[in-house]
Formats: sequence, structure tokens, C-alpha cells
Amino acid sequence: MTVSDSTPLTNFATYTPPNSTQTRVGHLDLENCKITPLSHPSGTPLTNLYEVISAGKDVQFIPTSQFEPPLELSSVTLLPPISGRDVLAVGKNYAEHAKEFNSSGFDSSDKADQPTHPVIFTKRATSIVACGSEIFPHAGWTETLDYEGEIGVILGKEGFRIPESEAWDYVWGFTIINDVTAREKQRDHKQFLLGKSADTFCPMGPIAVPITSIPGYQSLRITTRVNNELRQDSNLSELIFSIPTLVSTISSSQTIQPADVIATGTPAGVGIGCSPPVYLNPGDVVQVSVSNLGTLTNTIGTPGRRPPPVLQQSPTPPKNFTQLSTLRNGKQVYVERHGDQTSSNVIVFVHGLGGNTTFYHPLLSPALLKQNLILYDLEGHGQTPTTPSSSTSISTYVEDLENIVSSLPLPPASRISLVAHSFGCLVALTYASKNPLQNLILLGPVPTPLHPAGIEAVLKRADTVRAEGMIPITEVIINAATSQKTRAANPLAVALSRSILRGNDVEGYAKCCNAFAQFAGEGINWERLKVSGEKVVIAGGEDKSAPLEVVKKTAGRIQARLVVLGEVGHWLVVEDLEGVGRAVEGVFC
Repeated sequence: MTVSDSTPLTNFATYTPPNSTQTRVGHLDLENCKITPLSHPSGTPLTNLYEVISAGKDVQFIPTSQFEPPLELSSVTLLPPISGRDVLAVGKNYAEHAKEFNSSGFDSSDKADQPTHPVIFTKRATSIVACGSEIFPHAGWTETLDYEGEIGVILGKEGFRIPESEAWDYVWGFTIINDVTAREKQRDHKQFLLGKSADTFCPMGPIAVPITSIPGYQSLRITTRVNNELRQDSNLSELIFSIPTLVSTISSSQTIQPADVIATGTPAGVGIGCSPPVYLNPGDVVQVSVSNLGTLTNTIGTPGRRPPPVLQQSPTPPKNFTQLSTLRNGKQVYVERHGDQTSSNVIVFVHGLGGNTTFYHPLLSPALLKQNLILYDLEGHGQTPTTPSSSTSISTYVEDLENIVSSLPLPPASRISLVAHSFGCLVALTYASKNPLQNLILLGPVPTPLHPAGIEAVLKRADTVRAEGMIPITEVIINAATSQKTRAANPLAVALSRSILRGNDVEGYAKCCNAFAQFAGEGINWERLKVSGEKVVIAGGEDKSAPLEVVKKTAGRIQARLVVLGEVGHWLVVEDLEGVGRAVEGVFC
């Protein structure tokens, strides 16, 4: 990703990438017309501005990919920076505009040139469109189409009865709005809603910028041009009612919410202020520019061609996970208990990248069920949730495992053993380096650290999964990670592997890929694991993910007994249940 480390990535633009319907947020370079897709520090791509705002002002978002160049603005579909909620708007908030509107004959709200209190109304969320979208002229419904260039204030947190002295603390940032208006509807209905909420009457964008990235934000300059003719030119400092006054007034009786937008009012120079009035016609181009925010450009469309409705954004609802255990560190994890829960012989099973508890279910034989068995899903896998702001690493997975052991009710003097597979072996080895274990069994332990080509491949896999989902990569993994014999003669093993992989949360899988790529073995004390009993390493003879030579080296470093299963790939339990079961039962039974 060719972005300078010194470039603040805060020109937030919402868009859909080429050949995709997923919404994304990126940094729009206004000068070069390129978008850098952005992610949370955890690696999870940003999908809407609600996520940006909820993350807080101090979060530094990162480029989504290390390998892909910025997108050409012309290749994406630009969306409004934010949508899904009505816009809180302010009428007659510049003195000269209040005068021109009052004398126009269209103001039925007041007879005074200047209001004594803020004039507050709303524009429907369905009126919001993006920079570059056409404004539908609504011929036959209005013949007095007018523009109003405005600075939009985006709020950053919830509040009620906010004093003016504290109001700036509630402002997240700014955007540009064109408060398009049907003047005769505004006049005839004696209120502003209908004349200002028609479809496409609220162009917004092209970007939203946090207040922390805008120097001199209290005196932003705003200009509006129609067909390149300057019509409006003013400054935010010229407001009759300041932004703190507006925030305090609106919140005096109603709760403001993060991502609420206030359109602060328009300066003098609108169409009805001309003599005679000049209204917008099909083909007219309206450009509203604000310092540090770029230019919002929209064309008046053809009367007979109604534009499609805009995709409305909203805060992402939490996923519905059930039967979760809350750990001492506050995390919620999906845990299964099997066997004799009164037994002090506790075996914890740790699955690998792309796995879940189902991977171990076939292994739970009557002999093993005499032990106290714990299965759980890693963060972002199976039924254990993850959040966009949550970063994962080997150390966080180990912390979760430690909290499972300490949070669950276990018999006194329990002896803990671990069975781990693939990537989960890195978690188990790190855990065993600082916590006492009875026995340790590793199934197909993956190499660490990865060589540079392997790191790049794993990081690119994370990018691919985020772009395309799990289904395409599932077949690649099955073909690479199972043996030829398994694919030819064991369709149930292939079907179970496919089902487990396809069921993965995309972000959980991608984050785990990143954790794998970034791990260099720190925290593993290879020669001094705290294992008092047996150490066994089980390898697949045809494992390409954990090649036999690598597994032999791992077994040697930890002085473990090596078991090699012939004609078996990386998914050992489902490929050779009998062989793995025999080796595991040999330790515990």
C-alpha cells in the first residue's frame, strides 16, 4: 500500500468497491482522486462511518492491505459519508440569508428578518445521496428548485441537555451538505419538512473529516457555484446561532446520538435571493466547497428518470451468539463441557486456524469421556464472537485459554492437559511455557516463525477472505491440506472439513491469519516446557501445512514422542480418526 506514514488517513469516504455490494470506508486523497481502504487496528475493514465514530477520536486506522495499491475514485461507487438517519437542519442561520429569505415571499415561518431562536427542522434520511449523484428535479411537483450549500456537523457521542460550554466535546467532525429545497412547498405548507425532504434533496460528502484533523474549524469557508458561477461565499464564524448553541438547543429536550448530523444553515446567495429568482434546471451543476472538506458536486437530473434509492447505512447490529461463558477478563467464549466433570484429569482441546469445537467431536470416545473434557472456540471462530476493534494475537489467545482454566468450576487439585491442532499448537506451546501441564499432545504443529514467502501468503489469504468470503478459499484449503487418499476415499472427512471451514466468521479467520503471520515464536520456551507428564507430537505423512520434516524438528526441540500417520494430511482427526484416537487414548487412558 503506497501511502506515506506521515499522511493522516482521516478523509473518510464511504463507498462500494468494484464488483462488490459491501460498503467500505477509506481515505480519499482529494488531490489525486484515490481511495485507500481502511481497517481498524485489529485488521477488520471499516464498513461505515458509525464504526469510525464509535472507535473514538484517538484511534489510528490503518490501510487494509499491504499489497494492493489505492483504488481509483472512478472505479468505486461513492456513497454519502453517513446515512440511515434524518438530518437535523437549521433554517435562517446567516444574517444576510435570513434577510433575503424573509423578503423573498417564500418565508411563511416568520415575519422578522432575523430569528430570535434557532429554527430547527429535519430532512428525511431517504433524501440523502452521495457526491456525484443526480438530484431528481421532481418536475410537476416543484418548479422552484433551489440550492443551499451548508456545513454539516457530525456528532460523536450521546448527550442530553448539553451546556454550550461543553458542546464542542460532542462534535466528532464535519462534512458538506446541499440542502436542496422546493421553495413553493416550503411556502405553501408553512413548514420546511416537505419542501426539503424529497428524494435526492440532501446530497452529502464527498468526505467526513474529524475535528482533530481540521485546523481553524470554527471559521471554515464555504462557497457554492452553479455552472461555475459563484453564488455563495461565507464563513462558519458568521452563523447567527453558533454550533455550541445549536447542540445545546437540540439536546435541551431530546437525546443526541453518535453520528447525528446537523446541517448548520446556508449563507446568502440562494436562487430566490436573486432578482428575479433563478431556479435550478436539468443539467445544472451545483458545487459546494468547504475548506479542508473538498467539493460536493451534483447535477440536476432528467425529469423522467428517477434515480434508484440510496443504500442506507446503519450501525452494525451485534451478532446473536448464545450459550457463551463470560471469562474473568470480560470476554465471552463458547465453551463445551463433556465427560466426567468431577474428574481432576482435565483435558482442554485447542483447535486451529479455521477450526471449531466440531473438529474434535469425533475424537470423544467412551474412554476419553471418563476424563473431564473442555472444548472451546477461539475468538472469532465457531460460536465465540469478535468485534471490529478487538485485535488478536498468540498472546490474546493464550490469555483467553488461561482465563478459561481459571474461570470454569474445576475440581480441587485439577491436573490440566492440552490437546492442540495446527495453529492451536502455537497457543498450547506458549501456554505450556509459563503454566504447568500434566500432558501435552500436538497435532500437526505448524512452523514458526514463517519464512517471508509464507508470511506474505498468509497475509494475502486474509485479504482474499475479507474480499471474497470463506467459500472460495475453503476448496483451496481442502485440496492443499488433506491427503490424496482422503479426498479420493473419505468423502465424509472432506464434507466435515468443508462444513467447518465454511462456517467461519470472515473477520475471525482473517484476524487469526494475521496473528499467525506476525508470530515469531516469542514466549515459547522450547527446551523448558512446564509439562510433567507425556509430550506427544502427531504428524500426517502427507501434511503440506506442517511438513513432516518441520514436525520432526518440533518434536525434537520439545523432546516429545513422535507419531506419524501415513497417507494423512493436515486435518488429522477427520482423516484418520482411528490413528489419532489410538495415540490420544494411549496418553490419557
